[in-house]
Amino acid sequence: MQAWLTSVSDVAFPILVTMFLLVRIESKLTSLEAAIRNLAQSIDRKKIEI
Repeated sequence: MQAWLTSVSDVAFPILVTMFLLVRIESKLTSLEAAIRNLAQSIDRKKIEI
């Protein structure tokens, strides 16, 4: 029983940390994606003006 609990805690902790970091990074990736899209549109507008 003790070995089972140790095994679960050894596996569960890294999984929880990974999930936490993925959720935090997701919002940053979404805003980065929007910024890249805006930059691409700005570049396209500049090309049209030239």
